[in-house]
Amino acid sequence: MRNSLRGQVDPFIVMDVMEAAARAEAAGRHIIHMEVGQPGTPAPEGARRALANALAQPLGYTVALGLPALRQGIADLYRRWYGVDLDPARVVVTPGSSGAFILAFSALFDAGDRVAMGFPGYPSYRQILRAMSLEPVGILTRPEDRYQPRPQDLPEAQGLILASPGNPSGTVLTVPELAALTEAAAARGMSVISDEIYHGLGYGQRCHSALEVTDEVVVINSFSKYFSMTGWRVGWMVVPPDMIRTVERLAQNLFICPPHASQVAALAALDCIPEAEANLAAYAENRRLMLEGLPRAGFDRIAPPEGAFYIYADVSHLTDDSIAFAAEILEKAGVAVTPGLDFDPLRGHQTLRFSYARATADIAEGLRRLTAFMDGR
Repeated sequence: MRNSLRGQVDPFIVMDVMEAAARAEAAGRHIIHMEVGQPGTPAPEGARRALANALAQPLGYTVALGLPALRQGIADLYRRWYGVDLDPARVVVTPGSSGAFILAFSALFDAGDRVAMGFPGYPSYRQILRAMSLEPVGILTRPEDRYQPRPQDLPEAQGLILASPGNPSGTVLTVPELAALTEAAAARGMSVISDEIYHGLGYGQRCHSALEVTDEVVVINSFSKYFSMTGWRVGWMVVPPDMIRTVERLAQNLFICPPHASQVAALAALDCIPEAEANLAAYAENRRLMLEGLPRAGFDRIAPPEGAFYIYADVSHLTDDSIAFAAEILEKAGVAVTPGLDFDPLRGHQTLRFSYARATADIAEGLRRLTAFMDGR
């Protein structure tokens, strides 16, 4: 069979690291997972109970845009978190945030269009764009800017992806920064997509939505991170009013609907904020341990992680091959970490990402192993 050129995307390196870690575990080794951005906690108890109660009823197709009660619940969340009065008609429930990106890119761009994003950034932005015959354009961000793009650095392009908190950096855009970036993009005729999947996971000032500064934006979020529901594959997007029908037609044809079972659980999860906040307290403790322990181990060139559950480290003083370095850490220390090439194809050979999403005991053990590894290197 013939392979399309647009299908030849780069691998998601963190998934390769997960596979290598799984092989090591299958061989009997105990691996500490600092590679993947997956909470170590289950979905909220209320979400699991709601689905169990619903299993005796038919769980079939829902309307393409999602259960009306869930769309209303998400709109209510924006009122509580951001003070934004959001029409639930603008909320689209999706099969994970990945489904939301596919819908957004399909609705906004034509083949050959250029879409800009900060480097380092989430690698699947680039690969989904390429698979859709779109051109990703990297903006080389700087540590002194907290790895976030500046308005003056925006290139000629049809679109701009913002991420706050960022992956892999964990850095957060302020309201003035969001306003400046969205205004600069509008002046250049760029459509803006704001990735807010890590909202709720902040360690100082709260995270701000792009909807606080403009309605001319597509906002993408998910139940995966704050609500610990990665495997349930349920996300959402907020679109401008004039995009609703376009996105609805695309969703009908591309996905039919999001998983009904996951939507039932997600609706109940919206009432499980105390449990989610308890998880956040554990991440905060993990973050404290990481900020103390990584520099002691020799990983002292890091971005300030204001949100999410990642630390992005410059390891240029230690290696020029982050993939080989991550493999060495896995082999000799039993700790899985992510090479920076996932996030920055130009400079990522000198960076690593550490996740602290797992249990606090695992983080403490991982730091002990990393220190011992670096002491003996």
